[in-house]
Amino acid sequence: MPNIKSAKKRVKTSQARTLQNQMVKSELKTAIRKFNTTLQDKGFEDAQALYPNVVKKIDMAYAKGAIHKNAANHKKAKLALRLNTATAAAQE
Repeated sequence: MPNIKSAKKRVKTSQARTLQNQMVKSELKTAIRKFNTTLQDKGFEDAQALYPNVVKKIDMAYAKGAIHKNAANHKKAKLALRLNTATAAAQE
């Protein structure tokens, strides 16, 4: 435990930021999981409706500093690839 006042403050602020980041990441993981299960179970039309919402959550997580820019782009590309593959498979 720190003795200096500024170090105590840093501990408190870092704990608060950690909780906020955990909340944002948890929301993001839930949205991605919901998208993936919808894509598997209900098909690409319902997943297509969810896609913009998931991308928005990813962008918000990046904007809040919870995830890195490249991680956000990687997640979006991965989801778009899954959606496009499902769309192509459904059209055949």
